[in-house]
Amino acid sequence: MSALLRTIGVLLTSAVAVTACSSPDAAPGGTTASACAPAGDGPVTLTFTSWIPGIEQVVQAWNAKNPDIQVKVQTGPNGNGGTYQNFFNQLKAGNAPDLGQIEYDALPGFRVQDGLFDLAACDIVAQAKDQFVPWTWDQVSLGDPKAAYGVPQDTGPMALFYRADLFEKNGIAVPATWQEYAAAAEKVKAAGGYITNFSQSDVNQFAGLAWQAGGRWFGNDGQKWTVSLTDDKTTKVAQYWQDLIDRKLVSSVPPWTAEWDNAYNTDQAWTWVSAVWGANSIASGAPKTAGKWRVAPMPQWAAGETAAGNWGGSSTAVFKGSKHPYEAAKFALWLNTSEEALTLLNQKANLYPATKAGANLPALADGVAFYGDQKIYEIFAKASTQVPAGFTWGPAMTATYANASDGFKAAVSGKGTLVDALTGAQTFTVQTLKNQAIPVA
Repeated sequence: MSALLRTIGVLLTSAVAVTACSSPDAAPGGTTASACAPAGDGPVTLTFTSWIPGIEQVVQAWNAKNPDIQVKVQTGPNGNGGTYQNFFNQLKAGNAPDLGQIEYDALPGFRVQDGLFDLAACDIVAQAKDQFVPWTWDQVSLGDPKAAYGVPQDTGPMALFYRADLFEKNGIAVPATWQEYAAAAEKVKAAGGYITNFSQSDVNQFAGLAWQAGGRWFGNDGQKWTVSLTDDKTTKVAQYWQDLIDRKLVSSVPPWTAEWDNAYNTDQAWTWVSAVWGANSIASGAPKTAGKWRVAPMPQWAAGETAAGNWGGSSTAVFKGSKHPYEAAKFALWLNTSEEALTLLNQKANLYPATKAGANLPALADGVAFYGDQKIYEIFAKASTQVPAGFTWGPAMTATYANASDGFKAAVSGKGTLVDALTGAQTFTVQTLKNQAIPVA
């Protein structure tokens, strides 16, 4: 069992459903309205923990213009690299920061531990909801449309990165459907390459593929969780990729390795269905291919459809115990809605905004040299509006990912199938939640 889950087990003294009970004077989401009001007692200092590169400069921009609300930023490793463990320890000790960066798939784990302040109680947050791409609010409301357990920060809308030169040279049309993608995979294999690499260890990519297809892995009715890792849509996606694996039309190089980079740098891998941040991954990992890549929308399950998946994204959350939730909410909104902050976050850390206006940032308007001067962010801006709403993460994703990854690795090596891996992860996840006294339907 992961360290994250062990910590949750220590902190959970009773099962906490996603929707908290409301008192008569409660604001939406179950937090009393009086719990989020301006301090009114002089200057306020907030603490904020994040792992975003360059976040110090972004915070400096805020502090320069807001002498009455100063923010002290602390940086650390990425969430699963240690920061989440620190957050849980701090919550237990009663000394958590006012704000923290939490990825969407990790928010439910903090919610069931009752560690998050419901920002729906803050009028400025409720009024800002319409500034965000609608599905991103699902990621912070956790199934309760009246709640907000964070402010959406960035997203990972997905598209198809492809080697335009190789497709043109070999007379292969850029696939617009998954059926065409499989047909193209055969032609790419005949030309001596692989259409892509199936990620056996990064289940987040598969989650994005299932999300696009309409899969819904988790749900919560305010009382119990449901787990559906083997729903019909997800099973369809698993069977599709299993077929490509069985026919050896995709490679199985471990992702984020030198071998993986080399495959893209030497004409061995011709496409990557990835998120907007993948543009920088390819550019840094495959420098010899500069100018040869382009971006197209994700292949669709039926011609004429326009759905996209999402891979990644974070929120800015306010922890329970913060003495200044209103001021913390004010900073979180500035960080994730102001053009100044969004531009800095994009320049320093390549973050793609969760706001509607963020898609029109001047920094995202130009062509990108590595991609033949294509204005690739126009593709992602459209994809961001096409991510299906209603996808909910579960409260033990670290464990779910680890178990599914083990099954995926076995399937790639010929021991079982991807559907077997998901079936195993389904059973494992249900039992894990029960072990943590989290109600499961």
